[in-house]
Amino acid sequence: MKMNRLGRTGIEMSDLCLGTMTYGTQTDAADAYAQMDMALDAGINIFDTAEMYPVNPLSAATQGRSEEIVGAWAKDRGRRDDVLIATKHSGNGIKYVRDGADITAASIPQAIDGSLKRMQMDHIDLYQLHWPNRGSYMFRQNWTFDPSKQDPAKEKANMVEVLEALQAEVDKGRIRAFGLSNESAWGTAQWLQLADAGHGPRVASIQNEYSLMCRMYDTDLAELSVNEDVGLLAFSPLATGLLTGKYMDGAVPEGSRKSIASGLGGRETERAHAAAAAYVGIAHDHGLDPVHMALAFCQARPFMGSVIFGATTADQLARIIEGKDVVLEAETMQAIDKAHRAHAMPY
Repeated sequence: MKMNRLGRTGIEMSDLCLGTMTYGTQTDAADAYAQMDMALDAGINIFDTAEMYPVNPLSAATQGRSEEIVGAWAKDRGRRDDVLIATKHSGNGIKYVRDGADITAASIPQAIDGSLKRMQMDHIDLYQLHWPNRGSYMFRQNWTFDPSKQDPAKEKANMVEVLEALQAEVDKGRIRAFGLSNESAWGTAQWLQLADAGHGPRVASIQNEYSLMCRMYDTDLAELSVNEDVGLLAFSPLATGLLTGKYMDGAVPEGSRKSIASGLGGRETERAHAAAAAYVGIAHDHGLDPVHMALAFCQARPFMGSVIFGATTADQLARIIEGKDVVLEAETMQAIDKAHRAHAMPY
């Protein structure tokens, strides 16, 4: 398994990361335990969760269950020191998580208290802010995103207080590294500048959506990542299953995300299905499993820190692990580039 450095922290993480957002809804504890055993045995040493998980569906009744399952597994197996645990502060918008409060100096220790208690752990390896207080262009909001009403001075003042609170948590040993999620180039640059000015820990990573079908990161954020050593933790690298081919010709497999949440979070469009068909076709033309091709493409990007995939079942994880070391040939990459130009921004 290829290893990448987490920012400038000195922490080494595998270039594939096990996502756990279905643990507690679509994935029960027994299957989750099997997945975590398999992933670690395959060399995957980072697991990603969040205080708001599980999803499909999100609910107050299950909130925090994914962290509980991850923590119970680590305690049961005695393997806490073998794995990096990444989790997230939910930020605003979810009423049943601390009343939907913003990310502030006050909410950070509260959120960390909750995550550590649920996971039965004394520290978090990578603590991430799930989305900015000011909003984000992610999750299809890029089509109408308008920053003109932002107050940059207010945003920077909040960043300073948050960084100082995060530094206090680093000093206590409760977090090791700090990352962003659903963030922009401007936002990331401000966090970096304020950290360099001595206000708190330096950003080590950004968790944004990235796949063959969602390549907004290829522009300004890619340059920032490479030059500032802030690697991408890519979520939805399989485009919520579109790139696996399982939704071809109108199919809706039982238990799939589409069978639970129609629309696939705004990703299901006529253009998206055409793009997915093109990429699945490239994989077949080059003798590749579409899943392996999609993940290998992400792994090869120069700004990639780790590619976060989710597996509803252990069988799906086994398929992913089979392709963990796939490297795409130049001809395959050329075909991908051609398809990207024909199907850019399909959702």
